[in-house]
Amino acid sequence: MSVSTTITVVGVKETINALKKIDPQLQKDFRAQANDIAQPAINAAKDKYTELPLSGMAYNWDSRGRKVFPFTVAKAKSGVRLRIDTRRNAVGVILIEQKDPAAAIFETAGRANANKLGNQLGFVGAGRTRFIGPAVYRARRGIEKQMEKMILDTARTVSRSM
Repeated sequence: MSVSTTITVVGVKETINALKKIDPQLQKDFRAQANDIAQPAINAAKDKYTELPLSGMAYNWDSRGRKVFPFTVAKAKSGVRLRIDTRRNAVGVILIEQKDPAAAIFETAGRANANKLGNQLGFVGAGRTRFIGPAVYRARRGIEKQMEKMILDTARTVSRSM
């Protein structure tokens, strides 16, 4: 289970897939550059994780035979990552995700239906997250222009080599 926030620019998916066909190293460079540009938003999301949300989250929890807890601040911070998703049915292309299951549950608990865990953690609206979404939206202005410029430069490179 992962939590993500997306910034959409039309044609990005095709550009990234074309990079792999032209030269796989170009795609690796694109991913590294995107990660560098998105680092302020990733760091802003990581900085939000400062303490254990509920004391019971420090204990082992199993859900259908799958270990989902304990929640630790260190694992929550290390779980915030950038992912580039170029699958055909992908909603977003450049995503900032929470890969740690316990932190992802904390981010989204109670947003689809009311439940005890969601009530204890506090309200979060449908389609929203507790920490990642707000942190990314605050840092968004600083990275959007750079990301858009990088994508347009990459698209020009792709169109020149085709």
